[in-house]
Amino acid sequence: MSLLTVSGLTKRFGGVIANRDVSFAVASGELVGVIGPNGAGKSTLFDLVTGFQRADAGRVTLDGADVTRLRPDEIARRGVARTFQKLRPFSDMTVLENVMVGAFLRTADVAAAREAAHHALTSVGLADRVDAHARGLSTGQRKRLELARALATRPRLLLLDEVTGGVDQATIPGLVRLVRELHAGGLALVVIEHNMRVIMELAQRIVALQLGEVIADAPPSEIVRNPRVIDAYLGQAWRP
Repeated sequence: MSLLTVSGLTKRFGGVIANRDVSFAVASGELVGVIGPNGAGKSTLFDLVTGFQRADAGRVTLDGADVTRLRPDEIARRGVARTFQKLRPFSDMTVLENVMVGAFLRTADVAAAREAAHHALTSVGLADRVDAHARGLSTGQRKRLELARALATRPRLLLLDEVTGGVDQATIPGLVRLVRELHAGGLALVVIEHNMRVIMELAQRIVALQLGEVIADAPPSEIVRNPRVIDAYLGQAWRP
């Protein structure tokens, strides 16, 4: 049984169809990439999976249980966490306090939440920034902070929305290594990414979206040779 199964998800915003009959599955411990041009429905798909938007049709199941109509906090308690494309940390709170917010999903004990937050921050390389205010972090550090807050919820499945987006080229390799380490630790991941070099390095399988529809679902080596993906997203430079 797949850890996550998305079946026929459809979402409309007025006359615009953001997702149309989207289906794919993620196995435990798998790392799946999601690619597509702007407006392809990638972030909306994450919203539907995590309960931030309600689907007009289709189902999301986790370990075979239907979670389609659950609230975001209920889905998070079942082991699904996510990051967001737009970073919105609690700017006036410390780095540690930001991550404790995620830890409180699993415990009401302040000491236990603090310990969990310290552990998450160590795992993302921010152990030396625990007392800094979030507003003083660089974009790359804020990406790590958001990862730590998600990890503090103790997920089995982590959805990353453009983890390398908006950072300088020197910062990207460290973020890629971090994602690899999380995956090597047994975490299942679904990663939205525009940087094809990054997603080719990371993903075991790639789901390509165009105008809200899945146009391909295959290993990276096949995705870059798929004519529909080349025409819709990659461009002529990728054509064999």
